[in-house]
Amino acid sequence: MNGNKAFWGIITAAAVGAVIGLLFAPEDGNKTIKKIKKKTNSLASDLIDALEKSKEKASDVAGQIKEEGEEYKNAAFDKAEEYSNTAKEEINRYQ
Repeated sequence: MNGNKAFWGIITAAAVGAVIGLLFAPEDGNKTIKKIKKKTNSLASDLIDALEKSKEKASDVAGQIKEEGEEYKNAAFDKAEEYSNTAKEEINRYQ
């Protein structure tokens, strides 16, 4: 969670810094507005890319967890079947 807060802090600081820098730049209003729009679009694009990468990574991790869960489940079923067979053999041996 701390990494997430740091990420959003960096994004926010970069956006605020860019806007402040552009507002105090010695250019006319139209050029400044165009620069703000361009920078905002660039930051939004970067944010979307970062979110998509995070989504892919989360999906990959979820897939790995699912595979591990299936492996544990299969191992548990195999052990249960082994114990069941051993118990049946013991029962048959004493009958």
